[in-house]
Amino acid sequence: NILEHANEIVFKRAEEKQRQYGPFDEGMERAALILSGMTGLNIDASIMYKALIALKMSRQSYNHKYDNLLDSIAYIASLNEYETKSKQNKN
Repeated sequence: NILEHANEIVFKRAEEKQRQYGPFDEGMERAALILSGMTGLNIDASIMYKALIALKMSRQSYNHKYDNLLDSIAYIASLNEYETKSKQNKN
């Protein structure tokens, strides 16, 4: 099941991914800073998540690949987690 697979990637292997790439949210925040510097636009991590979702959906529109859908679901789940944490930190 693609949803279970995405859950494994996003929520059950977080420690493994952190060892390789650092915390996912922190990586998105850094990527947003880099992209902001490159473009002069004000990009935040939430926009980075959405950009990656859009990229995967664009690829999917050309050719169906399980990986495109899996990554999209994983990015959507991660975006939800990020925005939920951000909202809680503001309160």
